[in-house]
Amino acid sequence: METTGHPYDALTPDVILAAVEQLGVRCTGGLLALSSYENRVYRIDTEDGKPWVAKFYRPGRWSDAAIHEEHDFARRAAEHEIPVVAPLVHDGHTLHEYGGFRFAVFPWQPGRTPEIRSTEDFHVLGRYLGRLHLLGAAEPFRHRPTLTVAEFGEASIQRLRASSFLPPDVVAPFCALAEQLIPRLHSAYESAGAIKVIRLHGDFHLGNILWSEYGPFLVDFDDCVSGPAVQDLWMVLSGDQAEVERQLSHLLAGYRQFAPFDAAELQLIEPLRTLRLLRYNAWIAARWDDPAFPRSFPWFSSPHYWQEQVAALRTQQLLLLDPPHYTIAP
Repeated sequence: METTGHPYDALTPDVILAAVEQLGVRCTGGLLALSSYENRVYRIDTEDGKPWVAKFYRPGRWSDAAIHEEHDFARRAAEHEIPVVAPLVHDGHTLHEYGGFRFAVFPWQPGRTPEIRSTEDFHVLGRYLGRLHLLGAAEPFRHRPTLTVAEFGEASIQRLRASSFLPPDVVAPFCALAEQLIPRLHSAYESAGAIKVIRLHGDFHLGNILWSEYGPFLVDFDDCVSGPAVQDLWMVLSGDQAEVERQLSHLLAGYRQFAPFDAAELQLIEPLRTLRLLRYNAWIAARWDDPAFPRSFPWFSSPHYWQEQVAALRTQQLLLLDPPHYTIAP
């Protein structure tokens, strides 16, 4: 079937259900779109009463090898009894194809987005992260990105400058300030020393944790990368410096029961936050041809938004000049 719009225009409900049913399950027709921008993700109701989640990968984003690395990492974690939602295997495969789309299916895992506050919650989450990182420390990914200043910082600025739909006078101040920060980001990486690069979840925020009556489940390994361990720690922290330090100490207390953690990585928290800000904006710009993005981010091309982003970068500039110092027991 030929389409003249975005590739996802061809991903109709009939295609979604037919793709899933080729794996030997009968669908009831119940179909619920779940929150996802990069891919298309759906809850599929089945006749046996056990819902599946089907993730249809964005065409052209990842190679098959990169997706297999995502799947293998999640499935190995599940085999080690780390609570992750891993892809299901059918006929020896986790990656499938139908109608020109690559997709994977997962078991439906009930849960809620957590508000992690208690000491025990941070201990539990830290223990699971420690076990995941111990597994990921064997070797970095071969087919997925490494979280570097060049890949997440410099390349992001280039993508923003090349975005034809963004008014140059709107995005230019942001890019100019970001370019000023690149040497400082490189310097921060150098100051941290020989940081071990391991396999990471890569996008470990509260939205990618489902908390059930049995505890947390780690979901959505789509952005897994190689990088420093602290990348999977800082996004679950919140509050002022004293509160962040308290949360971090409890998280690391659980983490270090299973994996070592180099305290020198703590000085990368603000550089990593800066790189995420750059990457986030470049990501939206790169996806603007997907109709879901203008609908979901209508403010993205407005002068007011980019003024806010410049202000956010200036805050990061100050934090890079005078970063917080965390007193964490070794």
